[in-house]
Amino acid sequence: MAFIFDMDGTMVDNMMIHHRGWQKTLAAYGLHLTLEEVMATCHGKNVEIIERLFPGKFSVAERERISFEKESEYRAFFLPQLKLIPGLADLLETAKNASIPMGIGTAAPKANVDFVLDNLNIRHYFSAVVHADDVDKGKPEPEVFFKVANRLGIPYSECLVFEDSPTGAKTALNAGMRAIILTTTHTNQEFFHISSVIRCVPDYKGINMDNLPVL
Repeated sequence: MAFIFDMDGTMVDNMMIHHRGWQKTLAAYGLHLTLEEVMATCHGKNVEIIERLFPGKFSVAERERISFEKESEYRAFFLPQLKLIPGLADLLETAKNASIPMGIGTAAPKANVDFVLDNLNIRHYFSAVVHADDVDKGKPEPEVFFKVANRLGIPYSECLVFEDSPTGAKTALNAGMRAIILTTTHTNQEFFHISSVIRCVPDYKGINMDNLPVL
């Protein structure tokens, strides 16, 4: 068995800050969306999000610049609130002591991954970290989870994914992996139709080695 963690909304409870950041950034470029519309459309790699919302309007370099502006503002705002979701620190330590390989598969850019792992001093738990800059296609394409599993040397069917979004749950499904969902941003009901999901939990406090599925 191996654990694969999404990062935003799964390891740290930051998705609403991301959503509001997107809302502000998109409005600055003339696209005014409600928070619900942002939540429904702003998923995957940043450059893919911008192209999806502004088809053909910006060059790759311009999309990367807009992404950098948005993420820089997010990191500055979120730093004072940065902490792991309750119970995750204990789960990481327990899994490490049990020799369970762990990796991260996230749509976040490298700078945001470094921001979380280094400020929280948790990089040593993870043998594989795959971020937006490492993949050609963002979630729900399964490339990101495939790459984590390959680097860990674990068969896809033996990987347990921790996610927080329907898009992430569909990514696990597309990768042939089971998923536990953190309901930091979405409700349990939004995952009922996704067969990869085995459990929805508010945090990690109730998760231990004895109540995890046998893969």
